[in-house]
Amino acid sequence: MKKYSIGLVGNPNVGKSTLFNQLTGQRQHTGNWAGKTVATAYGTFCYENTTFELVDLPGAYSLTPTSKDEEITRDYLCFSNYDAILVVCDATALERNLNLVFQILEITTSVILCINLIDEAQKKKIFLDQQILMKQLGIPVVFTSARKKKGLEQLQSAIYIMATCPSSKKYKLDYPIWIEQSISFISNLLKDANENIPHYFFAKQILASDEIIPNFLIERQILPPLLMEQIIESKHTIYDTFSAYHITPNIVQETLCKTIFTKSKEICDEACNYNSSIKYKREIKIDQIITNRSSGIPIMLLLLSFILWLTISFANIPSSYLSKFFYFLEPYISQFFSFLQVPTFIHDCIVYGVYRVVTLVISVMLPPMAIFFPLFTILEDLGYLPRVAFNLDYCFKKVNACGKQCLCMCMGLGCNAVGVTGCRIINSKREQLIAILTNSFMPCNGRFPTLIAIITIFFTWSMPTSNVFSALFLLLCIVASIIVTFFVSYILSKTVLKGTPSSFTLELPPYRIPDVKKIVVRSLFDRTLVVLWRAVCIALPASLLIWVLANTFIGSTSLFQYCTSFLDPFGQIMGLDGVILFGFLLGIPANEIVLPIILMGYLNNSTITDFSSFEQLRLIFLNNNWTLSTALCMIAFTLFHWPCSTTCLTIKKETKSFKWTSVAFFLPTLVGITLCILINILGTIFSF
Repeated sequence: MKKYSIGLVGNPNVGKSTLFNQLTGQRQHTGNWAGKTVATAYGTFCYENTTFELVDLPGAYSLTPTSKDEEITRDYLCFSNYDAILVVCDATALERNLNLVFQILEITTSVILCINLIDEAQKKKIFLDQQILMKQLGIPVVFTSARKKKGLEQLQSAIYIMATCPSSKKYKLDYPIWIEQSISFISNLLKDANENIPHYFFAKQILASDEIIPNFLIERQILPPLLMEQIIESKHTIYDTFSAYHITPNIVQETLCKTIFTKSKEICDEACNYNSSIKYKREIKIDQIITNRSSGIPIMLLLLSFILWLTISFANIPSSYLSKFFYFLEPYISQFFSFLQVPTFIHDCIVYGVYRVVTLVISVMLPPMAIFFPLFTILEDLGYLPRVAFNLDYCFKKVNACGKQCLCMCMGLGCNAVGVTGCRIINSKREQLIAILTNSFMPCNGRFPTLIAIITIFFTWSMPTSNVFSALFLLLCIVASIIVTFFVSYILSKTVLKGTPSSFTLELPPYRIPDVKKIVVRSLFDRTLVVLWRAVCIALPASLLIWVLANTFIGSTSLFQYCTSFLDPFGQIMGLDGVILFGFLLGIPANEIVLPIILMGYLNNSTITDFSSFEQLRLIFLNNNWTLSTALCMIAFTLFHWPCSTTCLTIKKETKSFKWTSVAFFLPTLVGITLCILINILGTIFSF
């Protein structure tokens, strides 16, 4: 039985991936920022005893790509074998979405138009005429609401008909005669060379662009270089005849776009009836406050502080229960090893080394992530995160970076590795690299326990509402990280990564009520458990190393103590000590184990050490000569030091460069060392 291949295409924020999930039964992430579809995803569904393979392509505004996402979509549409293309449009913004529809209609005749979010349009008093749209475009048009599973039966029927009985009727836009003649001339040359490519589409691209499209056609061995030279020569000849009228490629591009936009407007004027609802007007008023320069950033900081307060207030209890549970299991695991007559060395290595480190990572990481990620996802699904990018775009432009970088930074608050992966959404390679190199300046979830402990012990200890003040102090730390990110981004953009800031399309999606059930499931399985598993895998070998260092003695001194003594002079210069520095070095696999390693060094224990209360921790620090200056240096180095090994591996994977991975490792470390030395000098001068 033949399997029909259907390409799923659309602008970002049209509910394309939600539709994919509903048709195929999969759980693909539907966000439009970090974690979104950046490569093709495949799924199948059956209808009328026929199997269809649905290919979910990255969101694209145009088939003239400005990012890797759009390039993947363009390549699929131009060169893949498919039976039909399903184009998804937003019912609330149909005029803008039709730009992509017209470009696809110039490539293939087998197109189905799915107008999604029809429920959102009705709420905004936008009414569309399905019959007029089908008559004007000459293709099947289906109205759906993917989230509410409305119109899916009609959509499957339309896909079945189009795939099994493809249309031969081609939609044709009417461009000015001087453009049509030029396109036809180049189109014929392309057609003679390769019948299998959409020659009319590429003829338009060649006529209206520089050498990017020709190079693209040569690199993919679609056209030979000699023929491409002939085509370029023909293009120059055409422009020679245009010279008297001062026509340039930009003017041609503007004319092509104007034709499409004019046609889109004509169709929407006839098929759409707009009658703004109270809800729509209310959304505009909310946006006027949230995206306002004077109120947008304070609201953002207020929301962030609220999320931090919730994370701090409610993470301690489950962390404590998890810690007690793992402590309760430890004797039984020891008895099991004794029953198996495992040698003492192996028993101690596994139980006191591996088990204690891994369970500590789980009990410290899991509760904060289980709180932070769902809250963050709620803001994402609500439609707030794009507005954060809008508010900070001006600041990033000032430092020659991209406004989308702030979305990657937000993800970095949960996990820097996730934030680095999220940098794929940035179109410019230069700006993408800046975002990757500076992402670890944002404190990840693994650094929060250390920051919260130090802040609580030394700065909010005697305050009646310590959780509130701890959240505010932690917010100040994050603001400091943002400021340093801006500063370092500016330095990079003026030195090793020179360039001008690029423009990007930022779409503000409508406000939607988040689906709490889906948010909890997605946050738990797609983010929390994935990050936790990665940290546990890296903590396993690290725990062995820590145990070996603490239990291997030369004379009466362990290797752990030798290492801390060696690092102590460097630590003193930074306002820290050798134990703290060694704790950070051994904590490269996971930031969560830094503080326990430091406690192990202070208490001269041979195993990893947890603490039962802040009071106990406070006494340990004071007994080891900690001052306010030490606490500030500890906070500074916790904020700015090398990224964890998981993040380093992710950076290597994203950049495919050991050089840039090394820069990402040493850059925050240099900033952290510099700040610590300055704080230590000031602490010595002012005796705090």
